[in-house]
This record gives sequence, C-alpha cells and structure tokens, in this order.
Amino acid sequence: MTKQFIQSSSTNIRLAFLLVTLAGMMAACTPHILPPSTVTKDQAPADFPEAYYRQAESTGSKILTVDSTRSLVTIIVRRDGALSRLGHDHVVSSRHVSGYVDSTGGRADLYIPLDQLVVDEPALRLSAGLTTQPSEDAINGTRRNMLDKVLESGRYPHALINVKLNPADSQTLSVSITLHGTVKNFGIPAQIKILAEGMEINGQITFNQSDFGITPFSILGGAIRVHDRLDLSFRIIAGKYSAQ
Repeated sequence: MTKQFIQSSSTNIRLAFLLVTLAGMMAACTPHILPPSTVTKDQAPADFPEAYYRQAESTGSKILTVDSTRSLVTIIVRRDGALSRLGHDHVVSSRHVSGYVDSTGGRADLYIPLDQLVVDEPALRLSAGLTTQPSEDAINGTRRNMLDKVLESGRYPHALINVKLNPADSQTLSVSITLHGTVKNFGIPAQIKILAEGMEINGQITFNQSDFGITPFSILGGAIRVHDRLDLSFRIIAGKYSAQ
C-alpha cells in the first residue's frame, strides 16, 4: 500500500505540474502590445481613402477627424473548452482608432493598427466584470501567439472599418470590416450624439473569429481554447477636421 501511495502521489504531482503549465499557456491567448506611450505614430494603410475626405472637405462637405484620445474599442475574448477553468477571459482594447467621418455624406472610414492593441487594462477588466488577472509573463506570451500565429499581423497589420448610415434608419449603421484579409458586412444598431464640434457614436457587435478566416487559439485538441465568438463595443468621438 505504501508503494502504491507513493506512486499515486508522484502521479498527482506530475498532473498538477502539467495543469499549472497549461494554465500559463492558456493565458497566452490574446494579443498584448506595449502601452500607447511606447509606440510610434499611427500610419494609415496604403489603401485608406484619405483622398476622398480631402476632396469632400474641399467641396463643402462637413468632415470630422476621429479623436483617438477619446475614442475606444474593446473586445471581450472568452475562454472555452473542457479545461477552460485553467485560463482567463480577457479584454483587448484599442485607443488608437484613426480616420474620418463625412457627416454630410453619411460615411466614415476608420482603421486600427493591430500592433497597438492592449490587453487587460485593469479598469477595463473591472468594467467588464472580469475578476482574475493574468500575470505579465502570460500577457507577453499572448502577444506572440495572437499577433504572430492567429492575426498574422505582419501580413495584415490593420483592421479597416467602412461605415455608412442606413437611409431608412439613421440609428442603424451599415458596417464593412476588413480583418485578416477578409471583408464582412454587418448591420449595427448605434447611438449617435451630435456634439458642439462633432459627434459621438456608440455601439456593439458580436461576431466570430472564423467569419474572418481566423482559427481561434487552442491546445490539447481543443480542450483549452479561445471561444470563437467575440463581443466588441466601440465609442468613436470625432471633431474638427485635420488632414494627416
């Protein structure tokens, strides 16, 4: 019995060590990027329609510039799988939304540099009701896995968003999102507020990573994985036009 007890204890120790290791791996499931103060100025994608807004402004359309200092996009990334209890849910955020709004023509074009995404700002985790906190090492692993293996940000460095107001419903946005080389269209209910020198647009959307040809991060045959569904919220504030 003593020999069996020793063997059983040794097995349990090895199993516990494996689970702890897997928990660390699971934490590395979403992108972590250095804080905004450590990155360089945003550069628009080569195909961003800058010329459209210059031309529209010159012919009298009211053009607004997105205020990156006050705009925010957040994505809730949830754990999944039989061993999901070993991981964490995450909040991925961007405070580097750039672009323009043509309030006369009912159009907006925005872009988000993926290499400036931030993971798990404490205030955003608290606001999302997430009570656990991944370690810094786990978040660093997150950056490597998601940007390199999942988003392939070297090939696809931006998320592009084209927005058009629905003529039949001014509170519904027709949104085209380009991510990972794939374009998808959505209808998004939104709250639009007119401000003294611009506007504020708030809304939410739920979509699947696989809609964009992205395979959610997973290990152990899917026993530990990231949920395919993502919940995205946005607050876009635009003000006085300023060409880049």
